[in-house]
Amino acid sequence: MTDLYTPTSRTTATRTRKRMHYERDTAHAILDEAFDCAVGFVVDGEPRVLPNLHVRLGDTLYLHGSTGSRLGLAARGDGVPVCVTVTLLDALVYARSQFNHSANYRSVVALGTARPVTDDAEKLRVLSALADKVGDGRSRDSRPATRQELAQTTVLALPLVEVSVRIRAAGAVDDPEDLDLPHWAGILPLRTVAGPPVTEPGVAAAPPAYLPGAPSEWQTPVVLEGRHVRLEPLTPGHVERLFEALDDEEVWRHIPFPRPRTAEDLAEDVAGVLRGQWLGQRSGWAQVDPATGAVMGMTTYHDIDTNLRALGIGHTMLGRKWWRTGVNTEAKLLLLERAFDVLGAERVFWYTDVRNERSQRAIARLGASRDGMIRRQRKRPDGSWRDTVLFAMTVDEWPAAAQRLRDRLATG
Repeated sequence: MTDLYTPTSRTTATRTRKRMHYERDTAHAILDEAFDCAVGFVVDGEPRVLPNLHVRLGDTLYLHGSTGSRLGLAARGDGVPVCVTVTLLDALVYARSQFNHSANYRSVVALGTARPVTDDAEKLRVLSALADKVGDGRSRDSRPATRQELAQTTVLALPLVEVSVRIRAAGAVDDPEDLDLPHWAGILPLRTVAGPPVTEPGVAAAPPAYLPGAPSEWQTPVVLEGRHVRLEPLTPGHVERLFEALDDEEVWRHIPFPRPRTAEDLAEDVAGVLRGQWLGQRSGWAQVDPATGAVMGMTTYHDIDTNLRALGIGHTMLGRKWWRTGVNTEAKLLLLERAFDVLGAERVFWYTDVRNERSQRAIARLGASRDGMIRRQRKRPDGSWRDTVLFAMTVDEWPAAAQRLRDRLATG
């Protein structure tokens, strides 16, 4: 196998030939990065172009579809001649003249006859590869196809033989006479960004780390086990029991947003934490009784700054029946251990309402220092302005604070 595809009359450009490429690795990289393609074929003498999912294994491109689809029906027997195109749009190019506007892109065109895959073992291998393409490890984290589902699925194999790549990666190309025009020219880079995942109702599992665009370990909660509390990654599955634990006016007295009156209201708050988690700003846990499995409360990392290696601990609510137990102290110890000993944080901080003296005393007992006040930092639910007290602990202060917290738990 050579490193280049051999140009043919169908893959040789008639213009702008300098954009054409035939490197095998370049074509493979574009096919692997793209999640979808367009498949062109002929039905009853007329052209059809349909969107499709694809995965590349070696030098074969596999297309996914239904046995009852136009493409699946056309491919019965010896296969179907196709033209498959994949395009990654990298930027819009603005020139001084409208005629010279353009785009930066990477594209692949593959021609040939796509044959139907009839061997179930090969079909299963392709479907597993397609699952892993949308998330490395997804094939192990989902149910494989049944025999009936395999029978309903068309997989087409296209040997990558007649392939070309076209790439534009440049700025605006204006005519010399237009260079003195006052119009802006340049490029607007474009990229595909995965948004925060939306968990289906009834799913208790947290979004897996292999999803495209998944946050770093700073924003990815893990199970933290203690004697008094187990911190589990917060999920929508915790909402009902969490609402029962926190349905108490006193719990919400100094929380800077309105008390949820229904489990649905609390679900919105949890969804906000999970969205912030995926955007790299937060990381949320449910506080769970390790003996009974009862959900006792929630807590989060917030304002995560991986460049400065700093994060806040807050959005903490604990059911009143667990106040003045070892739960809060141990939960904070577990979060601090992860922050300083695992993530390598330089600073951990807390915000609390100046009126919330109980919270201020609790934070001080952790070994944090009061660093100051942020006046009129945010509004309370009643519309009044909140002055916020800032506490912090640095990595230099952590060892002594950790020992005091462990000693307190050992004698508590």
